[in-house]
Amino acid sequence: MSTTPTRRQALLGVAAIALATPSLLRAQTAQPPVQRNVSSFRTQYWQDHFDTLGVATIVADTQSRALHYWNADASDYRVFPTSIPISEDLTKRGYTAIVRKKVGPDWTPTPSMVERNPELRYMPPGPGNPLGTHAMYLSWPAYLIHGTHDTRKIGRPSSDGCIGLYNEMIAELFAITPVGTQVRII
Repeated sequence: MSTTPTRRQALLGVAAIALATPSLLRAQTAQPPVQRNVSSFRTQYWQDHFDTLGVATIVADTQSRALHYWNADASDYRVFPTSIPISEDLTKRGYTAIVRKKVGPDWTPTPSMVERNPELRYMPPGPGNPLGTHAMYLSWPAYLIHGTHDTRKIGRPSSDGCIGLYNEMIAELFAITPVGTQVRII
């Protein structure tokens, strides 16, 4: 029996090396790996954003489209998929806080929304309301964390600046998030 590889074995060996080379080269780069969970949300640590947890902490990551929540002693950590603003111009980043909460919010379009779409009008609470079933108002005027009846919006750029969640998830977050919760949008 010959120990010389056949032509087919040699070609398969070369192909395997060629396929593995880009992975090997990427593994040797000095860049730190991006930590992602199975939903491809980036891992966030509250210590990277705040000195203390305060009454509770929220980090809304617009790049991975996830909202991270920690309670006051970090014994409760939750991650929620979100919608994000449709453009960079509408994306406000920085530190803010939850200043008010409302079940069954009504909605009034901002002047800039009406400028873009003159057909927009005030909407009372209900199934057609863009704020969904619950809203948490931030210290920045006209910026909220709220629900949505349109489930197609979650996971994509679709808002005029707000962070949107599925209605059942905003209800869950609303129940555990006190007024005064510190928020960072990144």
